[in-house]
Amino acid sequence: MTVTQPDVTVIIGAYEAMPYLVECLASVEAQTIDPERIEVIAVDDGSKDGTGECLEEFAARAAMPVTIRQDNSGGPSGPRNVGLGKAAGRYVFFLDADDRLGPEALERMVAMADRNGTDVVLGRIEGVNRTAPKSMWGKTLDRTDVFSSNIKFTLSAQKLFRRDLLTRHNMRFDESLWTGEDALFTMEAYLRADGVSVIADYTCYYLVGRDDGKHVTKSGGYSLRFDSARALMNLIAEHIPAGDRRDLLMLRPLLITLLPQFGPQYAKDSEQVRRHKLELAKPLMDAFWTPGIARRLKVDERLRLHLVAEQRPELLLPVVEFVKAKKQPAALLEKKGRRVYLAYPHFRDAAAGIPDSVYLAEPRQARAYPGYREGGADSFLRRAVRKARRVLRSSGGATPGGRAAAA
Repeated sequence: MTVTQPDVTVIIGAYEAMPYLVECLASVEAQTIDPERIEVIAVDDGSKDGTGECLEEFAARAAMPVTIRQDNSGGPSGPRNVGLGKAAGRYVFFLDADDRLGPEALERMVAMADRNGTDVVLGRIEGVNRTAPKSMWGKTLDRTDVFSSNIKFTLSAQKLFRRDLLTRHNMRFDESLWTGEDALFTMEAYLRADGVSVIADYTCYYLVGRDDGKHVTKSGGYSLRFDSARALMNLIAEHIPAGDRRDLLMLRPLLITLLPQFGPQYAKDSEQVRRHKLELAKPLMDAFWTPGIARRLKVDERLRLHLVAEQRPELLLPVVEFVKAKKQPAALLEKKGRRVYLAYPHFRDAAAGIPDSVYLAEPRQARAYPGYREGGADSFLRRAVRKARRVLRSSGGATPGGRAAAA
């Protein structure tokens, strides 16, 4: 009998996953893809709530081959690596034991990867009793990359990965990280991939909020978040030279991992914790904070990170408290409406010495303020002059203020 290679290996790491595991496994059984095209590797990470027994029952009845591994690692990386080491499918998909798949998820994702030759496929994610990433689901993309789309803002492991990509680069989850290990893995895959596909018109994955609140992403102390940010920033720097492309990717760890450490919780932190957070942030800001990143941020984000970079705790706390209180800063329109400054704390305070540029709203944010004129009249005039010059050059005429074009 010839054994056919499965199209996709579904790797499920499970720890104390009951009763959510029941629906998770049911969603695997309900897949429209032929069961012979699926391989399931379920790793019970030392559970004591019946998770192992549930997996054994599933393995006994399921139409697809199921392997169960007993292990105990204390984190999500160990089980995923165990599963990855045993996987035989052309693709792998990491399914969390408390989440579930849409019925056509695997069939659609495998078809998308095969059709376009892409190494990673993102299927639309929908939150159930919890929030899910949204900005990358605007439209289905047959082929894109991490620079041309918003996929950098979804770095969870619940994607379809071409196994050859992972094998070729010996990619594994970093077991030394207690949070953010999936972000590191997924970002590396994006950077190494020969194309990424996005399925935006079908919900492939349901991210389920547990009633008991036991999500790995919510556990652990603040120092673990800095470990995660450091690892991701270093990975990006290793792969991408300094410049606009690196700045674009650095937005992710800065906004999602580092900036929240200087959000509302910072106002509640003890003086010792505040000081420690600034100490942890300093080498990261020294190494990676650039004007190119700053100009891409909203004013309150830019202001807080500017003060973190400058190590100005006495100025940072009032800004954090202002943001926490959800106050709206006054808007100052200058240069005939072409510039909008948002007067957050310390704006034009000579003693603080913060540059006006920190308070300047970028165009997307400025458009919300009546009277803002993007570009303005003189910008329109300049465009008209440039267009006239191009027409004259193409016709061989003289350009304003210049010589006749050479024959």
